[in-house]
Amino acid sequence: MAVSWRSWLANEGVKHLCLLIWLSMNVLLFWKTFLLYNQGPEYHYLHQMLGLGLCLSRASASVLNLNCSLILLPMCRILLAFLRGSQKVRKNNDGKSHVTCVHVAAHLVNALNFSVNYSEDFVELNAARYRNEDPRKLLFTTVPGLTGVCMVVVLFLMITASTYAIRVSNYDIFWYTHNLFFVFYMLLMLHVSGGLLKYQTNLDTHPPGCINLNRTSSQNISLPEYFSEHFHEPFPEEFSKPEEFTQNTFVKICMEEPRFQANFPQTWLWISGPLCLYCAERLYRYIRSNKPVTIISVISHPSDVMEIRMVKENFKARPGQYIILHCPSVSALENHPFTLTMCPTETKATFGVHLKIVGDWTERFRDLLLPPSSQDSEILPFIQSRSYPKDDWKPYKLRRLYFIWVCRDIQSFRWFADLLCMLHNKFWQENRPDYVNIQLYLSQTDGIQKIIGEKYHALNSRLFIGRPRWKLLFDEIAKYNRGKTVGVFCCGPNSLSKTLHKLSNQNNSYGTRFEYNKESFS
Repeated sequence: MAVSWRSWLANEGVKHLCLLIWLSMNVLLFWKTFLLYNQGPEYHYLHQMLGLGLCLSRASASVLNLNCSLILLPMCRILLAFLRGSQKVRKNNDGKSHVTCVHVAAHLVNALNFSVNYSEDFVELNAARYRNEDPRKLLFTTVPGLTGVCMVVVLFLMITASTYAIRVSNYDIFWYTHNLFFVFYMLLMLHVSGGLLKYQTNLDTHPPGCINLNRTSSQNISLPEYFSEHFHEPFPEEFSKPEEFTQNTFVKICMEEPRFQANFPQTWLWISGPLCLYCAERLYRYIRSNKPVTIISVISHPSDVMEIRMVKENFKARPGQYIILHCPSVSALENHPFTLTMCPTETKATFGVHLKIVGDWTERFRDLLLPPSSQDSEILPFIQSRSYPKDDWKPYKLRRLYFIWVCRDIQSFRWFADLLCMLHNKFWQENRPDYVNIQLYLSQTDGIQKIIGEKYHALNSRLFIGRPRWKLLFDEIAKYNRGKTVGVFCCGPNSLSKTLHKLSNQNNSYGTRFEYNKESFS
């Protein structure tokens, strides 16, 4: 089916516009830096020594400076919450690793060229101490080389530990290796302080490629005069007269030897602002989260689900927000986001979350909250609120809610079944039975009889076997909401998210626009 441009622009427009701007900035910066080191007169002699490796290494370094500064912004959660509003902010750092490979490969070529093309005329330009010096010494005995190797190792650990398999099997490895980013930035600041690459400073008195005649001044003289003084061999046969070879041709004469100076490090200009912003936000988050939190109840639900209800002074939240839960008794550095399942109101300050016991952190947290009767434990959680969506969603009035839940076994519904039944009965008493459309799908039939009973009678007619036919559901919702905007909110695996995302962008004959949103804790 054809794509609906209205839905595509609502779901993908901002993302693709930001991606286009980001790509344009990278290409422009890469090309501008490449031309500077390839054609710039101040890098004439350095380019003769290093060749294409110089251009590629510096151009990729400029792109890395840009991305190392931009990558800090998605780590500022408060800034993201402010910028997000009703828009969806995504982050993609895949391109950084590819540019890093280009940068590393180019510097390996540079190390080889420094050794092979050792210059006897311009000793200041040399990074090697003598011709054909082992390039590995340049990598492990110089500040740029050693810090570069360390940064590659750190980046390799961070990338490999962020793979899905490691995140699922051992989240602690992912968490602690990603905190090495601070080490990476410290090494980056040291990496640019070596001063191996130098540019010429006296272009006026020593034009690149000029001929040094040991004169006291710089001047332009014609080639016939220069050849008559310094060359006594005849002109090439194809030129019958010297004038044909020398007409309107001039050579620049050097006034003095070239002087070179190390490049001023620009990396700190790129990353100092975002790095200071990130540090300031971390400090603010720490101060704000340091207020005490009181846990008033802990409820154990079926299917290894635990509900925690808490109160905190001056804590405000709205539906759709999530909190960052940090318990030092479990882990000094590790924290995790959880969507609020109970929000404080004007008359009731209690808020709560539901936790699925699926990893080491949640298991240790559960053991602290539900210890044996003979064990006393002190629990000091830190709470930080995150806003999603923001106040920009207030103009949207909720007219009807379609709640579709897919689980493998019947027990997975039990922990939320009581709340669904209470919600259903509430709307029936208010004469609004169609305000919430509940559909429960059971992909496995084992134990279906366990939910049948008087307590969950309201859910029996809403329980289906199999998986939802998403295309038919979208068509039905579009039919009953002609010409309106329907928000789609997904919390589930990536395969389900891709299906709903694709259907949200498709065209329909009812003029209904679907705006896709996925639960994100960024």
